[in-house]
Amino acid sequence: MVRDRDEDGRARNARPRDGLGRPLPYGTPGEPRAPEGVVRTSGDTLTQAQELLDAGRPFHAHEVFEDAWKSGPPETRELWRGLAQLAVGLTHAARGNGTGARTLLDRGAGHVEAAAGVAAGFGVDGRALARWARAVDVADVGPVPRLVG
Repeated sequence: MVRDRDEDGRARNARPRDGLGRPLPYGTPGEPRAPEGVVRTSGDTLTQAQELLDAGRPFHAHEVFEDAWKSGPPETRELWRGLAQLAVGLTHAARGNGTGARTLLDRGAGHVEAAAGVAAGFGVDGRALARWARAVDVADVGPVPRLVG
């Protein structure tokens, strides 16, 4: 099996995806994706991810958070991991997978809540976000709360 790789040999999936991150056949026009492996400031991460969440593109927001999780300093990784998991939970909810949504929202809420002190330093109320994630109806998520301010 041939895998898509970047110039450093790391696996990258270049397959086009729809707005909810579902793979499409090669050669099919897909939704623009956030480039993988980008190192952003914390502020840029939150801004770009929020724009994607507001646009109904939680899978793509997850990719932005995942970059921060993988490239950020150790003390911020739990926050970024939790936010990425919340975005994946929202992706599952949008795809109609209530069980997967509930699992990822609860898991992400635990990480975000555990990192509430770090989150506060970025203007994110981790405890409130965790409460929302645990309480949201996965069958009707409605608007996603603002991450900052």
